[in-house]
Amino acid sequence: MTPLMRRCPRFLVTFAALFLLFALPAQAAKDPVYKAWLSDLAASGYDVVSYHTEGRPVEGSDAFTAEYDGAVWRFASAENRAAFTANPAQYAPQYGGYCAWAVSQGYTASTDPAAWKIVDGKLYLNYSRSVQQRWEQDIPGNIAAGNANWPKVLD
Repeated sequence: MTPLMRRCPRFLVTFAALFLLFALPAQAAKDPVYKAWLSDLAASGYDVVSYHTEGRPVEGSDAFTAEYDGAVWRFASAENRAAFTANPAQYAPQYGGYCAWAVSQGYTASTDPAAWKIVDGKLYLNYSRSVQQRWEQDIPGNIAAGNANWPKVLD
């Protein structure tokens, strides 16, 4: 056995201990906006204004971006970006873009831009269309539960 091989297990144990000590506490609190892994893009890069104005998800462009709530938001046009920056709370998805069903159940999950619904002028995203169907079985109850759970799931 070479000296490197003898030191390797010790190095791995040290590295794992340091990772647990420093990385995990920093990740304990969730970001208030869902962003894909290793990305700063909100709403998976989709234009959240388009859900309201076009009634469908439209991919945003690198040419039209804005920063809000610690995330980068993409838009399909300068007009949509201007609408968002004038009133981000009107267009940003509820629960920071995390899955509305998951938040109603007390946890967070990623979302699919194609699994969406606007209720009372607010955008809700879900993990998948099948999860969205489950969420839609009791929209008022799930929104009430999500609103109650939202501050707790960020801790």
